[in-house]
Amino acid sequence: MKKIFLIFLSIFLFNMSFSQEKPLVVGMELAYPPFETTDTQGNPTGFSVDLAKDLGKYLGRPVVIENMAYGGLIPSLMTKKIDIILSSMSITKEREKAISFSDPYANSFLTILASNKSKIKHPMDLNAPGMKIAVKNGTTGHLVATEYFPKAEILVFQKETAAVLEVSQHKVDAFIYDPMSIYKNWKNYKDTTTPILEKFQTSNEYWGIGYRKQDKKLGKEINSFLKEYKKNGGFEKLTDKYLKEEKEQFKAQGIPFFIN
Repeated sequence: MKKIFLIFLSIFLFNMSFSQEKPLVVGMELAYPPFETTDTQGNPTGFSVDLAKDLGKYLGRPVVIENMAYGGLIPSLMTKKIDIILSSMSITKEREKAISFSDPYANSFLTILASNKSKIKHPMDLNAPGMKIAVKNGTTGHLVATEYFPKAEILVFQKETAAVLEVSQHKVDAFIYDPMSIYKNWKNYKDTTTPILEKFQTSNEYWGIGYRKQDKKLGKEINSFLKEYKKNGGFEKLTDKYLKEEKEQFKAQGIPFFIN
């Protein structure tokens, strides 16, 4: 009995210690399934949510998910409303002026969802007067569109669904986003859209976990977690749970999958 009591006491004390730790407040936009989304009860779920919870366990801190617009993530981090950003965010030089990023945990690139009424055969066909391109505000697609397609008209939307709808209704010629999302949206609008999965950027994009520049200790802990998580097959488990079909489709089409 004494041994059982000691076991229960140790569990109780561990839980007390865990609960007294300062929560890790994670910012993400819950509008990007299967990475960041909500279940039927409105609870956060997805690849990034599980990754955040596993990071919290590694750090010994309870996790609080703060749902917010994508464009508000970096300002919220800088004003200390959140502790980290874990929201499928690409590491860019512009963003690194304001915040720091962990080592990359994913390697992606941008592709095109084209309207079937557009005459686009190649991504660079978009760089022409009269072409209309939909982008989601604050994403790398938004940034890259102005760099690669300066002759086109860039239309900025707050939601991915709104941008895709514009393409499917032939109001714009194309939408720029990552290949997995383009593939997913094409499946929903096969009769009106065409995926152009050819890479047009000169370099890939890398996703990282964002943190404040002064939080160097936290940054080192996050990198240690990512290294151990990858070594122990954590990313493979999340991929099998949330992205199994997409991974198989990418392989069939000869497209490199982006989760390291």
